Amino acid sequence: MNSATDTRMADASAHEAEYDDTAIRFLEALWGEGYLSPGGPDEVDRIVAGLDLAGKSVLDLGCGAGGIALHLARRHQAQVTGFDVEEPVIVQARRAAHTAGLDQRATFVQAPPGPLPFDDGAFDVVFSKDSMLHVPDKHALFAEIFRVLKSGGVFAASDWMIGHDGEPSGDMKAYVEAEGLSFSMRSPAAYHAAMREAGFVEVASEDRNAWYREVARGELERLKGPLYGRVADAVGAAYVDKNIHTWSAMQKVLDSGEHRPTHLRGRKP
Repeated sequence: MNSATDTRMADASAHEAEYDDTAIRFLEALWGEGYLSPGGPDEVDRIVAGLDLAGKSVLDLGCGAGGIALHLARRHQAQVTGFDVEEPVIVQARRAAHTAGLDQRATFVQAPPGPLPFDDGAFDVVFSKDSMLHVPDKHALFAEIFRVLKSGGVFAASDWMIGHDGEPSGDMKAYVEAEGLSFSMRSPAAYHAAMREAGFVEVASEDRNAWYREVARGELERLKGPLYGRVADAVGAAYVDKNIHTWSAMQKVLDSGEHRPTHLRGRKP
């Protein structure tokens, strides 16, 4: 990598953990053990549909609490390296891998934001699920993903995107403020451009707004109803109330189409 790329990625290096133990407990109660994004194993399988991962080296970029990495290792027989910048989720992921007896099939690496701590051409597949929105510089990000892929390797991912590259609406600004996280959302077109600039070919995407729009509506109803007491016992009622507000704000931008969860696929020649 050249120094200009290093500098672009290092802009995010002043980092504090956003997904602490409370956030992990809350999201797992909503999305399943080890999952910090929606859809569970079914959505993961949809992202990697058509790929034979058996025996392949897979990087799970932004692996969170490890549920996806363990699923890829167990069901898809992949050799998975999970990577995340946040220590609390890596601690959780390592614990889960040990409990599942998958220490040799799923390992986890934590490092600060910046260039990925892996050799050129280290992986057959780079996977990511709803974590790239935290990286401001998509061009530097995809240059790194391209670098660590082998020739012929595949990038398969999902991310939360915005439907345009103009000024976010008031509803979108309110949603991002309610999340209180370092969201740097870009449009699918911007992702495509960054991937092609990095050198990817066969770039494709699948819009998942309609799917998550209805899933999120159900999540909000569960938070208000049957899940409320159990989750409040685990993380406190104030934390649940805050997230009910967040989900209500998110539902507006899902319904308007401005919030666009999207699957991505590309290949390194």
